[in-house]
Amino acid sequence: MPAIDLITVIILYATSLAILLVGYLTAISSEDIIRLLIALELMFGAVFMSLIPLFSLCANVSFAIAILTIFTSGGELLVLIAAIVIQDRRKKDISTSSITIGGDNV
Repeated sequence: MPAIDLITVIILYATSLAILLVGYLTAISSEDIIRLLIALELMFGAVFMSLIPLFSLCANVSFAIAILTIFTSGGELLVLIAAIVIQDRRKKDISTSSITIGGDNV
């Protein structure tokens, strides 16, 4: 089984970190739920990308982590889509300024 060289691993992790940071910054500054959803999917994509080098070293552990990440990402996506639908039906708006938690505006 060919191993990935160190330069490729560094490039993959640097790209994964850059995508993760873009996702975090987008999530922090998002003004509607759709942008928040896109930001969270970017973060999960970065996690998937960081698994690539692990498959060359320990495939079984990497596969288990990938399966766990896939189920987590799928569950998160379903919850967010349901939140978008509920928010749109209640408020006829998907901006995050209209979301309230415990009576407090977020």
